[in-house]
Amino acid sequence: MRHPDDMRPVDLFDEGLPVLPDQTSDDTDLGWGEWRSDSDVSHLIEERPPHWD
Repeated sequence: MRHPDDMRPVDLFDEGLPVLPDQTSDDTDLGWGEWRSDSDVSHLIEERPPHWD
């Protein structure tokens, strides 16, 4: 005996909204309250370890 759900068509290639986003807003610099442009390398120079000198 077949169940009614067995006869229901299922679209396996649904291009709807993603279930979970790839990155949340909390996982960004802005979410942590910091903003830096991608080309700003001054923070890298400031945080340079002393043994690199």
